[in-house]
Amino acid sequence: MTITLASNRSALLFMLAAFILTFLVTRLVVRLIRAGHGPFGNIEANGVHIHHLVPGIFLMLVSAPLQFVLDPQGLGRDVLAALFGVGAALTLDEYALWLHLTDVYWEQEGRKSVDAVVTVAAIGAIGLLAANPFARDPGESDGIFASVLAVQCVLSLLAVLKGRMVLGIGGLLIPLLSLYGLCRLARPGSPWFRRFYREGGRKYERAVRRARRRGLSDRLKGLISGVPGPEAAPGPGPGPGPDSGPGPGPGAQP
Repeated sequence: MTITLASNRSALLFMLAAFILTFLVTRLVVRLIRAGHGPFGNIEANGVHIHHLVPGIFLMLVSAPLQFVLDPQGLGRDVLAALFGVGAALTLDEYALWLHLTDVYWEQEGRKSVDAVVTVAAIGAIGLLAANPFARDPGESDGIFASVLAVQCVLSLLAVLKGRMVLGIGGLLIPLLSLYGLCRLARPGSPWFRRFYREGGRKYERAVRRARRRGLSDRLKGLISGVPGPEAAPGPGPGPGPDSGPGPGPGAQP
């Protein structure tokens, strides 16, 4: 069976597959390192721990310019897309580190890395399946095209302001997603929540109560990250640094 994809869809497929696979393998390896199993260990140079986001950044810095300069087609383009996906996964797996500028890989804040990876993977999957939202239908006038696109962007922006990042960005490709996100309760801490939900009000209490409830997605994120939800954490965050086994974690490095 032969699957034929347009070159841009093919590159996106390779990028997305490499991104997801690299993230899963990385999480497995760091869990094994932390447990002291297997042949894996931390990478250090002159006593400095090398976080895996470092090779990830270099992979992106190399693969992206090569794509622009060489403009390869076919397999060459897919290979560069896959390399970029690998680099993005290694970098986003430590998103919480470069967000907080401290090593929180095994702490509650470290779960933001999983959130970032899930968000990017979901948007990539939507982009792979959806049609081009900026493609004009045959015979469509400039006014209608601009109006539809403007409404689409506004719905997406409102969904993002409610803290529905995946639904908002995905809504640029599938408008019903942003409309669904707009109908959902705003997430606590989102701009919409802070601006329109009055403390003690019905929507405020419902949003907070729902955020405290551990759903299936939250349990899966806890399983992947190795960090339980806030209500399940019995004390301070477990263990040292992201890739660490025994000894001081990489966050202790100056």
